Amino acid sequence: MLRGQVSVEEESQNPPAVGHWKPLMPSKGDREEPESGCQDAGGVHEPQSTEQLNVSRLRSSSVEIREKGSEFLRDELHKAQKELKLKDKECERLSKVREQLEQELEELTASLFEEAHKMVREANTKQAAAEKQLREARGKIDMLQAEVTALKTLVITSTPSSPNRELHPQLQSPSKAGFRKGHGRNKSTSSAMVSAASQNVAPEPASRECKEVDSILFAEFQAWKESPTLDKSCSFLDRIYREDVGPCLDFTKQELSELVRVAVEQNTLTIEPVASQTVPVGKVAAEECGGPKKCALSGLPRTCKHRIMLGDSGNYYYISPSCRARITAVCNFFTYIRYIQQGLVRQDVELMFWEVMRLRREMSLAKLGFYPSEM
Repeated sequence: MLRGQVSVEEESQNPPAVGHWKPLMPSKGDREEPESGCQDAGGVHEPQSTEQLNVSRLRSSSVEIREKGSEFLRDELHKAQKELKLKDKECERLSKVREQLEQELEELTASLFEEAHKMVREANTKQAAAEKQLREARGKIDMLQAEVTALKTLVITSTPSSPNRELHPQLQSPSKAGFRKGHGRNKSTSSAMVSAASQNVAPEPASRECKEVDSILFAEFQAWKESPTLDKSCSFLDRIYREDVGPCLDFTKQELSELVRVAVEQNTLTIEPVASQTVPVGKVAAEECGGPKKCALSGLPRTCKHRIMLGDSGNYYYISPSCRARITAVCNFFTYIRYIQQGLVRQDVELMFWEVMRLRREMSLAKLGFYPSEM
């Protein structure tokens, strides 16, 4: 198109040369020659105006084509820009969706790991509690078996074929009976005296025990009950350690007393009855372990019907009934508060408080030297 335009412009700039035309036919006169000349000049100007018109038409058409092309290109550019914007928005939306999915995946992974760790911790806690309860149960079973064995050796049976003289004193000789009883007494007279005394003595009314809750102690117990722990730093256990546990486990042998206290706190102390043929066992010296006639905690000559073992050391220490009552009172207290800590006690707070007070009273009586006769 440009080449055609250039050629047309060049032709317009270089008009064709106009010359004189020779007539093909002889002229008829002088008048006819000017007319023919004018006709020749008009014929020369007509092609020139046609060419100029064609050039202007070509120019206008080229301008129109150029404008239409530029307009089309602008429309295409706008369309391409709109498509790019839409694609950018779609990419932005997809990137947000991907970020959201990644965040949700991270949160889900973290929650799964946390739940797995929580389940592992709970399983370990339950396993430790079960193992601890198993050890306690085995210790109780061993202690009961030992007590049953001791009772079998101590209990004297009596049958008609071989009556036991200890249970039937009338079968013994008068000298032995008198030596055992200290003095003789007429059977009918004594029975009459007993019946008369029973008739004269009026039944005593049953004494009722009055109780009143101490507000300070109850507040300390309630605070401890909210989050039960065996830590001595809390006010509830600190008071009991100072007023009951410490004095109750304060024996003459200080070093052994401290070991007993630690074993009671860790629930690793074992008490078992002593058979008549038992010999001291262990690596510790016999003086420290005591013996059937000497208490290892007090160092006093006492008849020791029980012995203790601290943990898995294998060393047994003989203890007197009074020391056993003191240790048993403290063990009973720790057993009860462990049950509360483990959630095994399903009672009202006030009932649990009074049970703790009863156990504290037993520790107080034991440390003062009072203990049941069956000890």
